[in-house]
Amino acid sequence: MGRWSREVAPHFVEWLGGSGGSPSGGAGIDVGCGTGILTAAVLEGANPERIVGIDSAPGFLELARARVSDPRATFTQGDALALPAPDDTFDLAVSGLVLNFLPDKAAALSEMARVVRPGGLVGLYVWDYAGHMQIMRHFFDVASALDPRARDFDDGVKAPVCRPSPLRELFEGAGLQGVEVRAIDIAAAFESFDDYWTPFLGGTGSAPKYCMSLDEPAREDLRERLRARLPTGPDGEILLAVRAWAAKGRLAGAR
Repeated sequence: MGRWSREVAPHFVEWLGGSGGSPSGGAGIDVGCGTGILTAAVLEGANPERIVGIDSAPGFLELARARVSDPRATFTQGDALALPAPDDTFDLAVSGLVLNFLPDKAAALSEMARVVRPGGLVGLYVWDYAGHMQIMRHFFDVASALDPRARDFDDGVKAPVCRPSPLRELFEGAGLQGVEVRAIDIAAAFESFDDYWTPFLGGTGSAPKYCMSLDEPAREDLRERLRARLPTGPDGEILLAVRAWAAKGRLAGAR
């Protein structure tokens, strides 16, 4: 999913600034920064004085440091549910494609709000697993029809927070005001069916883990049924929709 997350991040940052949300001249934190995709987008699109990327995985932090050479960025190991920062430290707290992996979503939002100064902005985005994330939706709709066990891997079922109403409720529950939720849609183009199918054989992520748990005949059956289902152009190209839900809100008033 990395190639699509790289496309979503700049759209998200542009939207943050669309209502006066740019942290230009301020400080930001990227919670669950991973390999630094969103950190880099914030640096380019919002021009903060500094930004701190937080992640629990040392390997991701090493990749982020290699990706983002801007001296305004630093990367630190930490827990999204207990951010290593005092209250009222940042003007902006963001997170990209992380919330559904956290065991306590409300605590994560509360932590993001805690480290933001009054008047600061909190924003994040998640994949629309249950709807227009068609890369995954086609896969799990076919897989679930063949094998009910596939639902145990389906993030559209396992991550109900990845919808507008739950996101809004989480933000409001964290004391954030003026909450907005919107869809960010991009096109996902594949040169061929094999270009679409091969990543499912990698074993990393919910769909690949399910795919590689199958024996070879079951996996081949899934493969061919997916091939028949996907919209395919005259030269074998496949064009799908990819949607993320983004949410933002401000911390208002003094603590």
